[in-house]
Amino acid sequence: MIDFEGQVVVVTGAGRGLGRLYAIELANRGASVVVNDLGGSMHGEGADSAIADLVVDEITTAGGTAVASYESVDSPAGGEAIVATAVRRFGRLDAVISNAGIFNSIAFEEMSDDDWRRMLAVHLDGAFYLSRPAYRVMKNQGYGRFVFISSSGGMFGQPREAHYGAAKAGLVGLSNIIAIEGAPHGIGSNTVLPFGFSRMVTDTVDDPKAIEEAGFLRAIRPELVVPMVVYLASRDCALTHQNYSACAGRFARVFVGLGQGWLAGSDRDPTADDIATHLAQVSATEPFTVPASIFEEVFEVCDRIGIR
Repeated sequence: MIDFEGQVVVVTGAGRGLGRLYAIELANRGASVVVNDLGGSMHGEGADSAIADLVVDEITTAGGTAVASYESVDSPAGGEAIVATAVRRFGRLDAVISNAGIFNSIAFEEMSDDDWRRMLAVHLDGAFYLSRPAYRVMKNQGYGRFVFISSSGGMFGQPREAHYGAAKAGLVGLSNIIAIEGAPHGIGSNTVLPFGFSRMVTDTVDDPKAIEEAGFLRAIRPELVVPMVVYLASRDCALTHQNYSACAGRFARVFVGLGQGWLAGSDRDPTADDIATHLAQVSATEPFTVPASIFEEVFEVCDRIGIR
């Protein structure tokens, strides 16, 4: 059994929805949990400390250990304070589940600068402001786990969500670099693309009653996402630099592959016309590789053209 005895985990956005379920399951498995939630609305308005307090009460009533944190992740001071709460109360920090976020739907041409910046400030900037101080603590310990909650809306696209999709895709890039730099220090980093019933789902469908009657909401129960997140946050997990989808009880790796492509000869510079001529090779997805870094891509091409 995977357990978290003696480990400390920060879960942001842990007052409701998926974040609450992550926090409860981690506590059930022995973790001391920092339940972070500003307590605002799904659209990022207002604040209510009772939201985090209720989850802490739920955990402690069941015999677990938890402390509330009410800071917003959207500032360096907020991220530092969340990490400081973990270290001050429990003496260490073993895992961070970066789950805090807001959500709204806006057509691309109608999106304002403020709409764009606010979404990135919470999802992407917030993940950075939290993970930077957490990384420093983990590096000193020689151990740590990051789980960034990304989205298929960013990896594959979702209409009316340019700001949300860009922020969530940005988390994949952030996780990739933390995984590379953290590897020598025992720090792993992965992302999860969850699909579970939440306020976000009902906000993006025209007829919530119809999908409920079709059994869709039961199929995407949020509890079905939790196992993937908890595993990636655990000591048992040796995986890093990966992305996983969790949807309706199906768990699968999500990856960006690089096709072999078409290689121009060295006798002349390729042109746009050459691209058109060889477009089938350029666009082919087989065979493919999954480079572990930018260097692997470049070195593979250099090898093919005879540069060592």
